[in-house]
Amino acid sequence: MATILIVEDSQTERQVLRKMLENSGHLVIAATDGLEGIAMARQNKPDLILMDVVMPGQNGFQTTRQLSRDPATQHIPIIIVTTKDQETDRVWAKRQGASDYLVKPVAEQLLLPSIESLLRERAS
Repeated sequence: MATILIVEDSQTERQVLRKMLENSGHLVIAATDGLEGIAMARQNKPDLILMDVVMPGQNGFQTTRQLSRDPATQHIPIIIVTTKDQETDRVWAKRQGASDYLVKPVAEQLLLPSIESLLRERAS
């Protein structure tokens, strides 16, 4: 069981992701924007973060960059989960420190294996 932080401004998306993760035995915490996500990541030290891109204020790319460069949070894998489906967005996400990039609506059979793979990598 891992603790996973969802950073997502859409309540509906948060609930869909939460249900998938909790049904797989994970503990879920959630933030509604990038700044709250940074604070929660620093405070709770989750095992993994699911990050939306399009959010009010600080976007997911900026938040991912900040988390991946902060010594307190840089070890936490981040999966971008977004509606943005351009190759340039994927490349930019990786440059900001994202470990994976999935497009909404994300299928459970894509999300869960990605999470498990990153959690195994982190544990080894």
